[in-house]
Amino acid sequence: MNFPLQALFPAASRLMYGCMQLGGNWDSSSLSREQHQRAFAALDAAIEAGINCFDHADIYTLGKSEQVFGDYLRQAAIPREQLFIQSKCGIRLATATEPGYYDFSAGHIRQSVEASLQRLGCDYLDLLLLHRPDPLMQPTEVAAVFSELYQQGKVKAFGVSNMAWPQLQLLQQALEMPLVANQLEMSLANYHWLEEGILTGMPAGSECHFSAGTVEYCQLNRIQLQAWGSLAQGVFSGGRFPRNDAEKATARLVEQLAGEYQKPAEAIVLAWLMRHPSAIQPVIGSCSVRRIHACQQATQVELSRAHWYALYTSIRAAALP
Repeated sequence: MNFPLQALFPAASRLMYGCMQLGGNWDSSSLSREQHQRAFAALDAAIEAGINCFDHADIYTLGKSEQVFGDYLRQAAIPREQLFIQSKCGIRLATATEPGYYDFSAGHIRQSVEASLQRLGCDYLDLLLLHRPDPLMQPTEVAAVFSELYQQGKVKAFGVSNMAWPQLQLLQQALEMPLVANQLEMSLANYHWLEEGILTGMPAGSECHFSAGTVEYCQLNRIQLQAWGSLAQGVFSGGRFPRNDAEKATARLVEQLAGEYQKPAEAIVLAWLMRHPSAIQPVIGSCSVRRIHACQQATQVELSRAHWYALYTSIRAAALP
């Protein structure tokens, strides 16, 4: 199966560890010893599970997730070249005087990358993603700062997050280098990325809230799809109580399949995503050592076509048209 990220990093793991929960609270407090210990235990578990790809953003716990990751790298003494580290920028959080907004200006992108590298204690990012679409984006301005960061050796490759294919195409036409990743919310619970294709031309398709053709555009252009929220907050694996009958029924089916495949429920949920031919890379964000190891077992599962469709029709609570 084509796994586009390996063109950048041949040893890339099929799972990516999301670092949003590292670093404690979203405030200006200093990192505590307990927060360091919790983060280090989670990162140890990820490394032990064979995960070598890590996802950050400059805003996560107001920069403390990158800071504690940098602390971990220093104490673990893992060679930088053995890890794939990406970060995101472009979101400005609300302050006492300004609303939260998106900012793809060259100055903000440049400043965000410099700050992320300092917190991480690294010389470069393997990948920089623009976090959410900025309606005021000037593609040529973004292209200029991307080229600058690439020439300086501070960023090896570029991508986006939460963008539809027309936004990708608009940005790509201004760039000298290809966009290589698009991180989207994709899970067994959030399945509109499938529905918009299944229901093409049908009235029921008007209820889909996903940009038609984005998955296919990424496949055609070898853009790595990364799935945030891939475990759906554990709704099918004991992390959150199901909200409706479809989620309850699907959680029971996941449990049944976990027994048949002799793998944890988390592995079944992620294997459902990974079975898609677009080679989706799930981003997992749990700090639970047990759950991290359970997720890793998804790489050992290939759901049958019948089981894949059984999960899909269960969560959509209707037979296929």
